[in-house]
Amino acid sequence: RAPRPPDVRLTLVRNATLLLERDGRRLLVDPMLDPAGARPPVESTPNQRPNPLVDLPLPAAEVVDGLDAVVVTHLHRDHFDDTAAELLPRDVPVFCQPEDAAALAAHGLAATPVATELDWEGIRLVRTPARHGEGETGDALGPVSGFVLGDLYVAGDTIWCPEVAAVLEEHRPLVVVANGSGARFLESGPIVMTAAQVAEVAARVPLVVVCHLEAINHCLETRAETRAAVPAALVPEDGETIDLDAALAGRVS
Repeated sequence: RAPRPPDVRLTLVRNATLLLERDGRRLLVDPMLDPAGARPPVESTPNQRPNPLVDLPLPAAEVVDGLDAVVVTHLHRDHFDDTAAELLPRDVPVFCQPEDAAALAAHGLAATPVATELDWEGIRLVRTPARHGEGETGDALGPVSGFVLGDLYVAGDTIWCPEVAAVLEEHRPLVVVANGSGARFLESGPIVMTAAQVAEVAARVPLVVVCHLEAINHCLETRAETRAAVPAALVPEDGETIDLDAALAGRVS
């Protein structure tokens, strides 16, 4: 029997910030809610411009309205920033890696560390390994995590690596959200997936959605380049919503 597609609507807010709507529940992933230009460029990176590069497509207050849960893959400021710390509701779980729980709780948030997996309102939530670059760079930028939520795998800030391949093999997700752009430092290799690495994911799963593009100064590959390199991938604009069930039609047999 064919797997059941996830009944999920995914909205790319900006960068890696996602709104997931499933069965009447509203879940926010990696909230970067600062206004454009609020922070300096990432140090020792190309394209030195203040971050974020672009404004939110809707007011930050609307992004956090009516949330049932939050997922924070790690605490780099393009995934959890000052505005998010101020605006996130205090009465909903903020799922995170154990290393980040104390910092999130210090903001008054309901930090809920996921050691390996847990069940949230009927959804199996599994924390997965990630590699934020090679060698010493990856070690310095860690720890980072991804999360599998049912049939959806949010890979987080990771390059293509054996750990990601193992997640795909074990969990067989129907949809993967990959952080693209090949972001890097002046003297490092990529610290998230390049388009060529996204293609490795696309060859193994029915649907890849690529985000983490055109919002932070060291994110070098564009949406146009990603679409050209990985035609099977969906590369949404900021504010765009994807009905994953409809997007998977014809891709799952």
